[in-house]
Amino acid sequence: MNAPSTANTLQRRALVLAMLALLGGCAKQATLQPAQQLGNAPPLPAAQDFLVPPMQVPHFSGWQGGQHPIVAAGLKIERIASGLKHPRQLYTLPNGDILVVESNGPGTEPVTTPKQLIANKVKGLSGKGAKGGNRITLLRNTGKAGGEWEQHVFIADLHSPFGVQLIGDTLYIANTDAIVRVPYSAGQVQASAPATAFTDLPATINHHWTKALAASPDGRKLYVGVGSNSNITENGIDQEYRRANVLEVDVASAGSRIYASGLRNPTGLQFEPHTGQLWAIVNERDEIGADLVPDYLTSVLAGGFYGWPYSYFGQHVDRRVMPQRPDLVAKAIKPDFALGSHVAALGLLFSDGNALPARYQGGAFISEHGSWDRSPLSGYRVTFVRFVQGKPVGVPEPIVTGFHSADESQLYGAPVGLAQDHDGALLVADDVGDSVWRVSAAAP
Repeated sequence: MNAPSTANTLQRRALVLAMLALLGGCAKQATLQPAQQLGNAPPLPAAQDFLVPPMQVPHFSGWQGGQHPIVAAGLKIERIASGLKHPRQLYTLPNGDILVVESNGPGTEPVTTPKQLIANKVKGLSGKGAKGGNRITLLRNTGKAGGEWEQHVFIADLHSPFGVQLIGDTLYIANTDAIVRVPYSAGQVQASAPATAFTDLPATINHHWTKALAASPDGRKLYVGVGSNSNITENGIDQEYRRANVLEVDVASAGSRIYASGLRNPTGLQFEPHTGQLWAIVNERDEIGADLVPDYLTSVLAGGFYGWPYSYFGQHVDRRVMPQRPDLVAKAIKPDFALGSHVAALGLLFSDGNALPARYQGGAFISEHGSWDRSPLSGYRVTFVRFVQGKPVGVPEPIVTGFHSADESQLYGAPVGLAQDHDGALLVADDVGDSVWRVSAAAP
């Protein structure tokens, strides 16, 4: 991705500032620090009403020269891939090769309100809206000390892909509208056959287009995160058929069922290694304040209902949704662990053991893609959440930061997918910086 010219940048900024001026000064800054909204009992202030919600994004500038993200003490970071086309997800193959899913939304959601137009313009300045590659690139470590890994286009001509899982000798890829599959043999750098259809997924408007994917430990089921087609059903409840849920797909028959519902946008799915319990990271609703609603990490229970759209974080009713459903609100499960409002968690990785220092063992790494409607900014980092007896404890510890300038005006990159390589290092996909970063322990 090339940085925009100075003239174009100034013109685009002027346009957005003019549009924001039309909001009549309704923007309100957050009153809570992000650290105050972490854990199992976050404070939830009163909801606010906006004609157009407050918006703030840093402007894309990219990584310049030898610039790179900042890591916590005791760690080091290196770039192992650059020049990618919006890398979103990472997947480690059994032989140590890494699959990089390069993708962005299909652009099929119609713009029907001035609010959407303004929001799209504002978010576009950050570089997050760049065109994706609609492909999967394979990275291979050639054993050289430092430097970037080999890149090979494994498969192209996909349709806004996101999740990927290998079961046996079949690679399953979650496009925005369907799961497709390709045969895989160890050592391949390119797919030996085109992708073929496996099962359809909910599509239509694609307000939330990502389809996270996780295979059960026994390989018999695939779990799919399907986001809502709106913020809070403003496109009509008929557009939410089989959405805002986790689907369970039977690998043998390709049949599916709704496994859990009321999850507005489950963007990452993983099984906790000790309990075998399915967990998800979920992006919550917008437009009721900078401090509402916290995104979260939660166990996903079969048959569970998690509130969307009628309530949030348990039984906190969203009065905007009509008609109300008190019967469903009464069933709403409170999420296990709040991550902070508008952090946009997009990557989840459980790591029982790795090559990082001891304090990063036995927990979950979470990438936060970053806010667009909160001031000051929130997210834009990778954190570690420690687990004890299958449950998150304490507060998230920042692992990788420095994706934006200290004054919040410039955006260098944004973390998305996470994986662990065969040496135990943490890999981070950066879809704004078009890179993959490798985090490992620093030399003593």
